[in-house]
Amino acid sequence: MSQSVRRAARIIDSVARRPASVSELAEEFDVHRSTMFREVQSLEDVGYLRKRKSGQYVLGLHLMALSHLAAESLDLKEIAHDRLVQLHRTVGNTIHLAAIVDHSIVYVDKVEDTSGVRMYSRIGSAVRPYCSGVGKAILAELPSNERDAVLNGAVWEKFTGNTLATRAELDVELTLVSARGWAVDDGEFEDFVNCIAVPILSAGGVVGAISITAIRMAADLTVLKSHLALLQSVANEISAELGAA
Repeated sequence: MSQSVRRAARIIDSVARRPASVSELAEEFDVHRSTMFREVQSLEDVGYLRKRKSGQYVLGLHLMALSHLAAESLDLKEIAHDRLVQLHRTVGNTIHLAAIVDHSIVYVDKVEDTSGVRMYSRIGSAVRPYCSGVGKAILAELPSNERDAVLNGAVWEKFTGNTLATRAELDVELTLVSARGWAVDDGEFEDFVNCIAVPILSAGGVVGAISITAIRMAADLTVLKSHLALLQSVANEISAELGAA
């Protein structure tokens, strides 16, 4: 690594700890003020540093944006998987993990029910956002414009008597989900299947959701809700590792 690149990295580290002027940085790194001025000006040009009116430098918006993108690119499945397996061992029901990818919600991991009854869901397949627990848990946490983008072009098909078949019905439900922090699928896609779901957050907002799903005859919503505190605890652990406050 060249000396200038190494010093640029150290300057960014220093400014991340506390704002500093050119003179203060020059003294810290034991270089001439004109040399440090050229260094920080180059970092400012690419958006890694930003100069305040006081003359002190702080981290630039471009660097902060890159940091956000790096956090969002963490492998949610890798972080969550062992916790999903442990949750499954405890509750015995199918565990789903979904993530928001661009303007779609996708299943990214699944631990199957021990009963041997297989769910329709498949890793990599799209979630029906308006009639699934994970879909509603994610939608409830999205800003309105991003929610609109996910639902753009949705075909409001009524699969069962409980399916929310209009955007107005869904919006009412999402207000409730947002207020209480968890969602349900009450036989809304398949009338014999139900689930509870909670969102997973990162520093930048919602990134996914985790659910416990069961055949209604094996475990109805009352039974699934008895696992809500545990489900929320697992989601909070994953969220914390993703940088959520």
